[in-house]
Amino acid sequence: MRDTSALQGDECLYVKISYRLSGKFWMVKKKRNWYPPRMEVKSCRVTISDMEGIAHTVEVTAATLYEAVALGLKQLQGNEWVEGIARGLNSVRVSVKNVQIEHTVTIGEFTKWLERRTGSPAEMTRRKKVREILDLQEPS
Repeated sequence: MRDTSALQGDECLYVKISYRLSGKFWMVKKKRNWYPPRMEVKSCRVTISDMEGIAHTVEVTAATLYEAVALGLKQLQGNEWVEGIARGLNSVRVSVKNVQIEHTVTIGEFTKWLERRTGSPAEMTRRKKVREILDLQEPS
């Protein structure tokens, strides 16, 4: 009889294994390196409206929805054809190209997600990557 259960730590995975050997039960706790699962990178179209209501679309390659939003904002900020991007309730439309899925996120939701200080280690890593894309500092 073998029972396995896993406990996730910060950077490693502790595996508890119990098994029966010659009539006795033995418990073994093994430490394994743990890495967050890799997210599949997708080709996306990001559409954002500027202050004049003109929609601008850029193509990005991203692993997550918020990474796609950050890359789209980064490409459009400072572009001479874009008359500034409204914050708050302005929405960003992200269409995944290889699978026909479309997501809409408000800039306010995106900003709130960026300012969050808690979450799983994988989520903290994703948030750090998005902050680096936008050249933002960690919130204090």
